[in-house]
Amino acid sequence: MYGSRDSNRRFELADETKNELTEYETAFIANRDSFYQATVSESGWPYVQQRGGPLGVLKVLDKRTIGFADFRGNRQYLSVGNLNADERISLILMDYANRQRLKLWGRARVVHEHENPALIAQLEVPSYRARVERGIIIQVEAYDWNCPQHITPRYSTAEVEQLIAPVLEENSRLKSQIAQLLSAH
Repeated sequence: MYGSRDSNRRFELADETKNELTEYETAFIANRDSFYQATVSESGWPYVQQRGGPLGVLKVLDKRTIGFADFRGNRQYLSVGNLNADERISLILMDYANRQRLKLWGRARVVHEHENPALIAQLEVPSYRARVERGIIIQVEAYDWNCPQHITPRYSTAEVEQLIAPVLEENSRLKSQIAQLLSAH
């Protein structure tokens, strides 16, 4: 459509299947504190939800498997209900500050602690006090990096603090120097 088939033909012909995560994708995933998740209802309606927590909330379990602890939320269970009917899932992971976007497609399964406590323990984030209700395990079928052209840079509090730290240090040093000069006179 619109001529995209011909211009993107190289993706179809590429030898790389893009279904095994490399070190680059693994590091990118480990440095995210949120992602967007899309599922589909039994009636065919898409449902998109933002998932978040501390850095590393989404875990790479192996080159083809990722997972996350499903923390207690508003108790609507729309995504879990959708996954029980249709295992297909898509994730979008954003790094707004560096204008990067990773898209993942896969098949998910819901895992409860009584079924596999060791797996749930792998998904937990010890520093995060939210209650884990279950785990979501995703078999990666494909991934792709998006063009950064229309990603508006946004910064987390931690990123802003890191960016302004040198300015704050310089400001403190200059104030100290001024105070010393004023006290000498």
